[in-house]
Parts: sequence; structure tokens; C-alpha cells
Amino acid sequence: MSEQPKPPCPKCVVQAAEIAKLREDNRRLREQLAASQKTSANSSKPPSSDIVSPPKSSPIPEGQTKRTIGGQQGHAAHFRELFGDLQIDKTVPHELQACPHCQGEIRRNGMIEERFQQVEIVLPKFEVTEHVCPEYWCESCKKACKAPLPMAVQRGGMAGPTLTTLVAFMKGCCHASFSTVRLFLRDVCGLVIARSTLAKIVDRVSSALDGPYDELLQLLPEQKVLNVDETGHPENGKLLWTWCLKADLFTLFKIAPSRKSGVLMELLGKEFDGVLGCDYFSAYRKFMKVLSIEVQFCLAHLIRDVKFLRDLPSVEDRDYGCLLLLRLKELFEVIHSREGMSESEFTKALKGAKANILEAAARAPSTRYSQNMAKRFANHGESYFTFITTPGLDPTNNVAERAFRFVVLDRVVTQGTRGESGRRWCERIWTTLATCNQRGISAFAFLRTAIGEWMEGRESPSLLGEELATS
Repeated sequence: MSEQPKPPCPKCVVQAAEIAKLREDNRRLREQLAASQKTSANSSKPPSSDIVSPPKSSPIPEGQTKRTIGGQQGHAAHFRELFGDLQIDKTVPHELQACPHCQGEIRRNGMIEERFQQVEIVLPKFEVTEHVCPEYWCESCKKACKAPLPMAVQRGGMAGPTLTTLVAFMKGCCHASFSTVRLFLRDVCGLVIARSTLAKIVDRVSSALDGPYDELLQLLPEQKVLNVDETGHPENGKLLWTWCLKADLFTLFKIAPSRKSGVLMELLGKEFDGVLGCDYFSAYRKFMKVLSIEVQFCLAHLIRDVKFLRDLPSVEDRDYGCLLLLRLKELFEVIHSREGMSESEFTKALKGAKANILEAAARAPSTRYSQNMAKRFANHGESYFTFITTPGLDPTNNVAERAFRFVVLDRVVTQGTRGESGRRWCERIWTTLATCNQRGISAFAFLRTAIGEWMEGRESPSLLGEELATS
């Protein structure tokens, strides 16, 4: 007669249930801990967020020494080239009458000579022009009359075109506050200007840049490739959003009340049929779906999200993350080997690396984070590889992110804007500075020309003008 199985011990059943619950709680808490410790290296968080709790620096490997500050041994030295003869204003010869060592007679040693050039700045001076309009009396209509001021004087107000340009350049390009601009004008130029006057000058510059800005705004829907990104913009306690749209020849900034897809629809319209380079934010996915356009999702953002899988407590998540990172590394090895391949070989290697990534992505374990990643690849995996079939398209969105650097510096100095006039100034000066830098144009020279033309009542120059690009 076979023995009947013993009934389970009630205490053991309770303990087993408690252990299973504790294990599940431990897994969930470790996942929450990993999520709370995200950095810019394993998520889309900005690098500035790492300042609060910066990651520990990696220890120096054994046998290596810490890199010293300054020039490195083995690196080629760089020296400034001498100014040309036409740039030299004055030459001062320093001659010897006798040998400094023994006081003996000396002669010139051929044409050998040492040239040393020193540069000096001539302090700026301001020039005051007084415009006088005498009053006249008309005997016919019995009315007083006087000659009107020229348009350039009326539009410029107290500041002429060059002073207006200097204020705009310091405020926009140099990230100077109104207090710093006032200090410079007072101590360097000997000119005292009130903050309210500086604010009026900035408003006039915004008006001078309306034409160049609106031209780029109208050209956005026609672009074949646009890299887009957005960042927060504070204004009087509210959070607005600065959008950056970077095309091949220009960069435009727009401050909007939200970061929703409606902003893209307003800027690009339904007629846009180019390729959008962006991160995986939902607004871009919605815009992509509504217009049925091609998108290049940023591979750099993807890599950071995959790195987060390696920090999770689950072994399955970590193994899955390591596999994806390995396949992504192989893709970038192909990209970096471009010069040694023909066009057909390069395309074939890219498609092979893409197939390996998609195959690895489909092998996701049943854990939540891995399944989310697998779902991303299933729904939008092809959009991470649009660059393979679109020549000149960058696989990352770094170009748009880099364009935000001086915008963030401005945000730190000014702490945002206070109203419509401030937003208008930021949009136009940021667009002007970024586009000038992109095209190799002097921002100061463009501002001087645009402001001068506007004050005279003429049409402002285009930021895309060929004569500016070659000047």
C-alpha cells in the first residue's frame, strides 16, 4: 500500500508566500532604485542634471598616470601665424651699436632677424551727432512747421547703428546681462545708458531681424532634412518650450507654450514631406503618424536607453541590454570604417548590421523593461535606420542638441523671459547667431548690416545671401 503524501505544513506555506512576496518587492524596489539613479549616460536626461549627483570618476588603470593639464607629449604644437604686411600699422626696429657681450664691432648677419608682433586695442570712442530742426511759421496757413528727422534717426533713437549692433552683440552673442552691458559702456566707452534704454535698443534689433527670421520660417516646410529638438524655457514662473529646427543651411528657434505635436504642425504644416531627425519623444511619433513622413530616430538616445537595461536587477534585462549594445557597437564600427569601403560595400555592411540589431531586439525576455524595448523596435525599428537610404542624414540628433548650447547659457544668465518682447528677441537673435555660425558669417557684421538697412527703411539682408557667405 503506497504512502499518502503528507499535507504541506501551514507554516511552510505561509513562509513560502512571504518569501515570494519579499522577492517580488525586492525586484520592484531595485527597479525603482535603478530608475531613480538614471543619468545622462543611460537616459535622455540632460548632462546638467548630473551636476546634482555627478558620477564617480573611473579609477586610473594600473601602469597609467593621470593626464596632466596643458599640451600633451607627442602632440603637434600650434603657433599663431604672423600678421601680413598690409595688416601692420607700425614697425619699430631695435638695433645694436655694439656687441652686448664684449662691446666689439658688429655687422648685420645677412637677412636673419626675429619678428615679434604685439597687438593693441584702440579704446572705442563715442560720437554725438545733434540733429536740429528749426521751427518755421507759414504766413499762408498760419501754422508752425519744422523739418522731420530722417528715418534712421527716428528708428534708432538715442543709439546709432553701430552702438545698437554692439549692444545686440554683447547681449545675444556674449550672453551679457543688461547690467554687464551698462558696465562695459560706462567704464570702457565712457557712455552712461539706462537699462530702459538698453531694453528699447534690443526691441529695435528684434524689429530689424523680423525679415530674415520670417524668411527662414517660411522655408521650413520646404526642407528635405530637419533635425528637431526642444528644451524648457522659463517665463514668469511658467514653463514654455524652445524648439530648435536645424536645416542644412540654417537653424531656427521658436518659443512655444507646449512641446506637443501641434507646434510641429504649426511650423511645418501638412505639406512637409522631408525627413525628420529627432529623439523618441511622443510628439515626434504622433507627427510622423499624422503626416506619414520618414523619421530618423536618434541612435545616441537609443544607446542610452539600452544602457539603462544593464543597470536593472534582472539578469535577463542585463543580458538583453548587453546583446543590444554589442550589436549597436558593430553598427557604429561599420559607420566609422566608411572611408575604407566602396559605396555598395558600405551600404551592404550597414544593412547587415541593421538586420543583426533587429534580430537581437526580437529576442527580448518577458520582463517589463525588455518588452518595452522590443515593442519599440517592433513598431518603429525601421525608423532608426533611415540614414542608410538617405544620403547625408545623420544617424543621431546631436546637431540639434549642440545648437542648444548657447541657448542654455542665455537661460542661465537671464533666467528666462518676461513677456512677448523677450521671446521675440530670443527667437531672432538665437536664430541669427546659430545660422551665422553655421554658414561661416560674422554675426557682428550681419547685425550691423541688418540694423543699418532697417534704420534707413530698406529691406533687411537675407541670412542665406550668397554675398554674405563669401564675405
